[in-house]
Amino acid sequence: MKQQCEKISNWCVVSMASIPLVMTLGNSMLIPVLPVFEKKVGISSFQTSMIITSYSIASIFLIPVAGYLSDRFGRKIIILPSLLIALLGGLVSGFASWKMDDPFTWIIIGRVLQGIGAAGAAPIILPLVGDLYKDDDEKTSSCLGLIETSNTFGKVLSPILGALFAAYLWYLPFFSISVFSFVSILLVWFFVKVPKKKEKPVALSEFLQKTKKIFKQEGKWIFTVFLVGIYIMLVLFGVLFFLSDSLEKVHDLYGVKKGFVLAIPLLALCIASFVSGRKIKGDLKVMKLIMTVSLILMSISVACIGWVDQRLVLLLVVTSVLGLSIGALLPTMDALITENIEKEERGTISSFYSSSRFIGVAAGPPLMAMVMKSLLNASLIGAGLLGIMMFLLVLFFIKPDKSTP
Repeated sequence: MKQQCEKISNWCVVSMASIPLVMTLGNSMLIPVLPVFEKKVGISSFQTSMIITSYSIASIFLIPVAGYLSDRFGRKIIILPSLLIALLGGLVSGFASWKMDDPFTWIIIGRVLQGIGAAGAAPIILPLVGDLYKDDDEKTSSCLGLIETSNTFGKVLSPILGALFAAYLWYLPFFSISVFSFVSILLVWFFVKVPKKKEKPVALSEFLQKTKKIFKQEGKWIFTVFLVGIYIMLVLFGVLFFLSDSLEKVHDLYGVKKGFVLAIPLLALCIASFVSGRKIKGDLKVMKLIMTVSLILMSISVACIGWVDQRLVLLLVVTSVLGLSIGALLPTMDALITENIEKEERGTISSFYSSSRFIGVAAGPPLMAMVMKSLLNASLIGAGLLGIMMFLLVLFFIKPDKSTP
């Protein structure tokens, strides 16, 4: 155990945390500048939403593949090439925006490459943390909390950095993603020391049988976590897309000032993520309590957003409550998946969970673009009712009195 602890240096944790930070910046940093892209490229609001969605769709389908490959061949050997692909994607989108008169298609191609890179990098961190800390649930929960806090801290930085970069050159956010990816590559290469695989890799047929068995035995709570993951990302990215548009069109906030205002609810999300990760400590009863309370608060706050849109202070209060709820949920669900799946299948199951989250990321902006002009209040109330359904699923299917949830 002592030898294992020595391998997990602070720089190792920082290096792992850099990956979700970079991938979050790669997506969320573009949200506050989507109205700028709309004007500069000459595209519609729905097309600008596809700049976010194309990244996420690529991730949805490839994350489970990356999870299986990481279980079979090792985490680091999948993470490094994936970060390189994300770097190349940023260059493609950036150069297209810089040099082409009609860059939209190539921007989307670059975003798809970034999504492929994200599929093989960020989701692999969850099982990697589980591998490093092995049977120490408390340390696993704490480290996952830090990883998720890095993710959410990226969301706080995103609107500010995105606005700063775009104020200098509107396409600079694309190039910055490549720079951040390069830094993460160096950190992972030098500081992440993964445990050596002693077991012979599981054959594909045997792997599929084991995965099928897991879903059959534990499917109720696993699918509940998946559905909650889809829901919270759908709401988060839908609301961020709406908020970015509303701050300009309703409240006349632009550029860096808009970025700082947009960061307020995301800061609440980051703080809640950090506190939640520190408090759960592998305790399933605490995890279920956090999930139920957070889903109730989330349902109420999202349903109220449309009613307070015209009043900036109230809008920020309501969206900050939403951020607190989502921030508390994220590390809790990470821990549920990581701590209750055996190491051999951990990468695959956690990758299915990460893939489910990207479904919400992909769907949120285009759905909001379609409904926010005429169906905003009805849609947000519907999202609140959907949150109550998620609450009921957690109430009935997450069972902390058993050996697994």
